[in-house]
Amino acid sequence: MSRERCLRKESVLQLPHEVVEQILEKLAVKSLLRFKAVSKQWRSTIESQFFQGRHLTHRQRSGDPDVLMVSERPYTGTDTLRTMVLGSSSVKIPTPWEETSDKTLSYCVSHNSCDGLLCLFYPNKSFVFNPATRWYRALPRCKSHQPLYPILSTFGFGKDIFTSTYKPVWLFNSFELGLKNATTCEVFDFTTNAWRYVTPAAPYRVLALVNPVFVDGSLYWLTDCKETKVVSFDLHTEAFQVISKAHFLNSSDPYKVFMCNLDNRLCVSEMKWPKPVISIWSFSSSNKTWDKTYSINLDVFVVWFPNYPVSYVVMPLAFLKKKKKLFYDPVVDQELFLTRVSETKRDEVAFSGESTGVPVCYFPSLISIL
Repeated sequence: MSRERCLRKESVLQLPHEVVEQILEKLAVKSLLRFKAVSKQWRSTIESQFFQGRHLTHRQRSGDPDVLMVSERPYTGTDTLRTMVLGSSSVKIPTPWEETSDKTLSYCVSHNSCDGLLCLFYPNKSFVFNPATRWYRALPRCKSHQPLYPILSTFGFGKDIFTSTYKPVWLFNSFELGLKNATTCEVFDFTTNAWRYVTPAAPYRVLALVNPVFVDGSLYWLTDCKETKVVSFDLHTEAFQVISKAHFLNSSDPYKVFMCNLDNRLCVSEMKWPKPVISIWSFSSSNKTWDKTYSINLDVFVVWFPNYPVSYVVMPLAFLKKKKKLFYDPVVDQELFLTRVSETKRDEVAFSGESTGVPVCYFPSLISIL
């Protein structure tokens, strides 16, 4: 180490440690992982849950999320994980568990992140992982494991906001399991490293084609019945509850509906035809009503086959700091694109071409699960 670098390091170490902490919490995860080697005190600070929570909060308040692209078919030679920073390039994320996993299997990914953590899952095994630190933990097979068809099961991931306990959740439509109850629910317990049943489970079959979403301590599903409802699962009490009707979706095609968390509010987007218009509905938890927040015209989003057109939903991913919305077009050019809040058309393409896979927004963090 040069004399100049030694002097800089010494001057930093002479600062009051509370000042050092304020500086550190503004740094990128990659830098903090290196700085754990500076001293035992720095390492202890960076590894503490209190600091990691402050660091994540600062990142959430000061910038936009990164986008993780997850290839559902890594055996085709594509990168399994690739993270993208808006306004910058993309970076491949190593997946050490693939050294022993069956590469012929297709991945699925939880459609929301929680404190920088995400879940990959498929029939034999699931993983909770942190794309920023490369930390991961494998989960065993759940008890109700069956060949996973779309009509059978959904996977959710979230956190009990009162105990800060992370909980992966499987919810199965039970008819296919030979059971009389509407659904079967299993929650993973990290302390026992095992799945356990939760009863009673959801009172209605759920739309497995519409992925659950985590918002403010609960997971949410849409029901598969004549009158569409929204069912919540409180991750603290582990109780299901019908919180609302979703009358605006009663005649909707599940392939044209996407549920998401936008600005920590439960939202549902719906593609309407023949004109390609996305309506985004936002749920008000105070008065239990749905309000149409945005209606966006989206040029032409129809893939023409020889005899008939196939339509699909364009996925809203996030509201960004500069009054723009981030969307993903899964078919036409597989682009992530931006629209301005005040406009009703594409403003610019954020990523194209290499953006293959399923996108999940996340804020890089230091958090792992012990």
